[in-house]
Amino acid sequence: MAEISSLRIDPRSGFCSSNSTFYSKRVPFPLPSNHALDITTFISSYPHHGKTAFIDAATGRHLSFSQLWQSVDSVSTCLSELGIQKGNVVIIIAPNSIFLPIVCLSVMSLGAIITTSNPLNTSREFAVQMANSKPVLVFTTAQVVPKLAGSPLPVVLLDEQVATEKTGQVKIVTTISEMLKKETKDKIRVKDRVYQDDAATLLYSSGTTGASKGVISSHRNLMALTQSFSHLSNPEKGEQTHICAVPMFHIYGFGAFAIGKLTQGSKVVILSKFDMKEMLSAVEKYRVTCLPLVPPILLVMVKEADVIRKKYDLSSLQSIVCGGAPLSKDLINRFREKFPSIYIRQGYAMTESTGFGASMETPEECLKYGSVGLLSPNLEAKIVDPTTGMALEVNQKGELWVRGPSIMKGYLNNAEATAATLDSQGWLKTGDLCYIDDDGYVYVVDRLKELIKYKGYQVPPAELEALLLSHPQISGAAVIPFPDEEVGQYPMAYVVRNSGSNISDTALMDFVAKQVAPYKRIRKVAFVTSIPKNPSGKILRRELIKLAISKI
Repeated sequence: MAEISSLRIDPRSGFCSSNSTFYSKRVPFPLPSNHALDITTFISSYPHHGKTAFIDAATGRHLSFSQLWQSVDSVSTCLSELGIQKGNVVIIIAPNSIFLPIVCLSVMSLGAIITTSNPLNTSREFAVQMANSKPVLVFTTAQVVPKLAGSPLPVVLLDEQVATEKTGQVKIVTTISEMLKKETKDKIRVKDRVYQDDAATLLYSSGTTGASKGVISSHRNLMALTQSFSHLSNPEKGEQTHICAVPMFHIYGFGAFAIGKLTQGSKVVILSKFDMKEMLSAVEKYRVTCLPLVPPILLVMVKEADVIRKKYDLSSLQSIVCGGAPLSKDLINRFREKFPSIYIRQGYAMTESTGFGASMETPEECLKYGSVGLLSPNLEAKIVDPTTGMALEVNQKGELWVRGPSIMKGYLNNAEATAATLDSQGWLKTGDLCYIDDDGYVYVVDRLKELIKYKGYQVPPAELEALLLSHPQISGAAVIPFPDEEVGQYPMAYVVRNSGSNISDTALMDFVAKQVAPYKRIRKVAFVTSIPKNPSGKILRRELIKLAISKI
């Protein structure tokens, strides 16, 4: 990172004309100087006045900060006894629960690495991720166990009760409940020394293009993220209560709620899965002050605003944090008309930037409609012309590049994808077309990357195209994002049938649906005689997107 003190930076926009770089206007914070430090120790030693760390919305179970750290000590001791050590990968396949933060913190305290997977994924999808990440232990629920049939990996159940009739083909070694009973007072445990630059998490992302890839984030990356939350805490706001209605297997849920809010001393109410009624009931019951949502859910709140206001007391709610996909100015205005006392704080981040990017923090910042906020603390950015590679200035559109202490180490076992995404100077190429205005606010205009965002979930077109091409009656396929007000985007496929084939769109959609999680399903098919490609063979998706939209 450049020595900022020696540069002439425009205080309004954060732009430095001498190196065409934008600098965050947020107050910078120092990272720990102790190189031998893991994220769990870092978080547990952070000073705050919080009492309750987590609440299970369904059961009402409370977990205080002292109970959290006792639990982490018990589970990490059990993991050591199971042979888990530094460098091992542990996979969590489960919906949100009060146990997930405990498991994550325990695994990382040993220098082992957390990877996560959506419990709605299929057996095939689990097998692909496991073959890539090579985990040695699985944390999951009895409901997921049948999808792991035949796996040789030991399994720890996160359910309170063991459903023995469902677990016959899998090696269950213990349950989280048993682990939590472990006494640690008289235990002297020797563990490997963990360094800030060691890998801590391996979350999967589709990146800027192609199939899903394992993003390696270090303990230092996570320290940058969690420390940013502590610097955002404002004693004048009083005790903050957040609700986690987004999945913890995603960087948004993991970074912000499984670990991030712990440095603030904030209270986090956990929903096992998203349910509008349960979420609104929890907001009322626990006097939630901040609610994270994705745009499609915000739309539902707007459409059902009259019913919601009559049925639920949302007077405690101060703000909604919206991420996962861009939010239109029209939707923001419609929401503010219905809920004038609640501010919408937009944000922008990637798995590759460990949840860092841009955010809104104050009511004044929230008035910058259409923006995703100011650059995160300690972050630098460039706007680069995707054609010429030249760095651009204020109010000019180009690809957003970011650099800072939260940027990933790289993709697992994929040097080619890492080199295409991270340059030699540490700049992360986001694949998003953006501009930064005169006041330093970031605006996301379009995606250069091929990712489809369905209700905030990432859907890589390449994976669906490969499945379609595996069908014996298909010779060509291209998958594009089709715009939809309810879900944001859904996968639409352009398909070339073999000569003589009359396979239907329904048959193809069913073929794919059996092999992927529900959010990845193709929901529209159009048959064409050929797929448009450039001379190098790359699919010209923008042509297909224009064609699809022209027929709406």
